[in-house]
Amino acid sequence: MLIAAFLRPRAVAQLRRNRGPVTRNVDRRPPSTTVRSPATMNARSQQTKEDFWVFAYGSLMWRPGFDFLERRNARLVGAHRALCVYSFVHRGTPEKPGLVFGLDRGGNCRGIAYRVAASRRSETVKYLRAREQVTRVYRETWRRIWLDDDPQESVHALCYVVDRGHRQYAGQLGFAEQLHYARQGHGRSGACRDYVLASMKELQKLEIRDVRLRALAEQLKGVHKSAPSRSRPQTANDY
Repeated sequence: MLIAAFLRPRAVAQLRRNRGPVTRNVDRRPPSTTVRSPATMNARSQQTKEDFWVFAYGSLMWRPGFDFLERRNARLVGAHRALCVYSFVHRGTPEKPGLVFGLDRGGNCRGIAYRVAASRRSETVKYLRAREQVTRVYRETWRRIWLDDDPQESVHALCYVVDRGHRQYAGQLGFAEQLHYARQGHGRSGACRDYVLASMKELQKLEIRDVRLRALAEQLKGVHKSAPSRSRPQTANDY
């Protein structure tokens, strides 16, 4: 601490960069959403004999990996989709992290709602936990979502929200940093580059506009365009 006190701010920043990915903008206050523990969710699952919903905003949109009865466009209010998670397993390693989506606080997020049969509840939740909670960077939560084809209809859905206190939380990275991690990451599920391109393709199918992700995808495909301004405010339609 004494040494750091005598270093110039630029030198301190350089030391931090040399340590690799660090937690940014960490907010350790409990989230505003209701977070249910696995034990609580198991109890709810055993008591409820009804179908349930899963909200998808990242790779679950184009590769759910579980059986479902119904797929509908949906919107979650109070959180937004962001490339804010360092991937240590599926799209990178601790030594060379990739970058994947997290559901982060604020705004809103358009995605997909899957209705799953009650008889498949246990196996589906088990699958999702094995896929989404390998390193516990996501919190398992129940959130209200609104189904697009009926603005008055909402359901409670299982979704995975980023834990801002986790060491894999990247916060708001600049465009160049996002590009770096997207290019270098490669993990259990393949290249991070492929993850970004597949996500962009799915968002285009759903007519969801994300200017920054499109620019990132174009760079990864080799289409050279200037990066969007970091100061540009995002709108509800961007998510």
